[in-house]
Amino acid sequence: MTTPSQVPRRVILAQAGDRDQSGPDVPRLLPQRPAVTLQEASEASAAGRATMDQLERRQFIQGAAIGALVFTVGGAEVLLTPRAARTQGVPLRTVRPQEAETLEAVGETLVPGARQAGLVHFIDQQLSVSPDEALLEARILNVRPPYVNFYRAAIAAIERASQARNGGKRFVELDAADQHDFIDRMRQNTLDGWQGPVQAFVYLVMRSDAVDVVYGTMDGYARLDIPYMAHIAPTTRW
Repeated sequence: MTTPSQVPRRVILAQAGDRDQSGPDVPRLLPQRPAVTLQEASEASAAGRATMDQLERRQFIQGAAIGALVFTVGGAEVLLTPRAARTQGVPLRTVRPQEAETLEAVGETLVPGARQAGLVHFIDQQLSVSPDEALLEARILNVRPPYVNFYRAAIAAIERASQARNGGKRFVELDAADQHDFIDRMRQNTLDGWQGPVQAFVYLVMRSDAVDVVYGTMDGYARLDIPYMAHIAPTTRW
């Protein structure tokens, strides 16, 4: 039986892409990494070698108990899923209110369900940690930190292009058809007057973050019809 650690990430992205209404997928192949046993992880942790890249990102993407992240609530650090953080209205630390609106709208257009899954809270939380510990796709694709600079530049470019094309309307103010058309043009690098990071690269990073949040859980695996066989199953479905 296939386990999550044996499912190539391109399979997850390809199947998730079936639910992407913005157009064909941008190729996104990440290097496959060997599974890490509990004993190996424990030994690495004890030796100070259990890095975020080796363990936590892989666990999150493969649905292996990294669904909860550390959020600050009332001055105390608590473990919450991005979905729970959004539901509970946990204050954002780095992402500004209008930026959050744009991120949610773009994420939802790219991958339906990203808004409720807590995409903005996931990105905000990851922008608040050390860059070498971030789970963001920007880190995997070697964006220069601080990553907030990339996201702000990308969001600003989206808003400028949307307003230029749509009579001053922000992306969040467009109807669903116009949002999908905008995203599809961004994917193809065909938005006129774009000023910011390469359009298709912005598409890739934002869509990847949305896929990670929506499908990097037990329920996400179930929606993709991929058997969930974690080495250590979490006690809840998140």
